[in-house]
Amino acid sequence: MPSKYDPETRAKAVRLVREHREDYPSEWAAITAVSKRLGMNAETLRNWIRQQQVDDGDRDGVSSEAAAEIRALKRRNAELEQTIEILKAATSFFVRESDPRSRR
Repeated sequence: MPSKYDPETRAKAVRLVREHREDYPSEWAAITAVSKRLGMNAETLRNWIRQQQVDDGDRDGVSSEAAAEIRALKRRNAELEQTIEILKAATSFFVRESDPRSRR
């Protein structure tokens, strides 16, 4: 599902929470304030912040870059599996065609 928000909006929202974190009693309070100001869901913004922390190495998890690479590799793997199935079917067809016993 494509993102409703462009990368610039996402980066701006995360930056605003980081810049104004000290103005609020908790990170969640900063997130809710910024999300209301930008008209977005606070949980969405929290997820972006968590992912940015992973990307920055401040939190354990799969980085955005690694997740994108995994998705691309899974897509490529599916394409290769489909190609293998097509080649198996073609091989089977040509083996039957070249077998003199099957021409009767």
